[in-house]
Amino acid sequence: MARKSKTTPPFNIMIVGQSGRLQYEALLFAASLRANSPDFKGRLIVAEPQMGPLWKSDPTMDVSVKEALIELGAEIVPFESKHFGQAYPYGNKIEGLSTLPAGEPFVFFDTDTLITGDISTVPFDFDRPSASMRREGTWPEEELYWPGYTGVWKSLYDKFGLEFESTLDLNEPDEYWKRYLYFNAGWFFYRDPAEFGKRFTEWAVELRDNRPDELAVQSLDPWLDQAILPLVIHSFGGGRPGPELDGLDGDITCHYRMFPLLYARESDRVIEVLEQVATPNKVKKILKLYEPIKRLVYQGRGAKIRDLFNQNDLPRKERQIRNRIKANGFWMR
Repeated sequence: MARKSKTTPPFNIMIVGQSGRLQYEALLFAASLRANSPDFKGRLIVAEPQMGPLWKSDPTMDVSVKEALIELGAEIVPFESKHFGQAYPYGNKIEGLSTLPAGEPFVFFDTDTLITGDISTVPFDFDRPSASMRREGTWPEEELYWPGYTGVWKSLYDKFGLEFESTLDLNEPDEYWKRYLYFNAGWFFYRDPAEFGKRFTEWAVELRDNRPDELAVQSLDPWLDQAILPLVIHSFGGGRPGPELDGLDGDITCHYRMFPLLYARESDRVIEVLEQVATPNKVKKILKLYEPIKRLVYQGRGAKIRDLFNQNDLPRKERQIRNRIKANGFWMR
């Protein structure tokens, strides 16, 4: 396991909390952080979008969830959705960076993440931003009339005045998706959330509103954040994570994404952490209000999903895992 270097500064963590599924995931995140990273000295900031013109329904969390989060040491900080809102809720992770104190290093995590080890031991280099490599080749999509991976990605670097060639992984073949800088936006970090958030927001809005011709047949919903994130990271001198960050998406964090997928493919340690932090009555009475957690965690359906798979020999594609869960009647979200 990577150990914290002497020069790693304190840092804050941000997740998004809003009504529905995310508020329950936020509670699990906070509980897992406190249980497994007792030495974490930073702030856990739960960025909460507020009701406004870009939301048809109230996105704020239930009072009971907020109280439980605060009891676990989280801080709930509201923000106004100025650009995205309900039309593109993934934009919350972009605009929510405004809730973090400027000039203080941060790590963003998707709310559907569990902390399974001591996050304070990760030797982040906050001067060199990076992001999660736990991804599939989801974007751009190969189409009949498209300029290829190089054409799509180079058009984006050109649009924002960035050098392109150094982002390529030359160990991968030309026109293979892994050759190009592409992240899962499940975690990312940098030394200054104000700088990072400003550029992330401006470039995401610009791409949404004025895409290059090379992207004419590409969908940016829900891929807008993942199309822009590599550009932002590259512009600040960052790139692919090194082996020192293997604990992220490894033995320190788990981005499970959906509870059926968690039971199907994650490690025994992840299952143990989930069920452990969901046990205390104060947390349990809230989590049981969310049907997937109630059925899978508390009523044992998660164990039945797990029995459908050999975790050491999983289907190659996530779609195959989903289909098997659905065929057995256990898919819930």
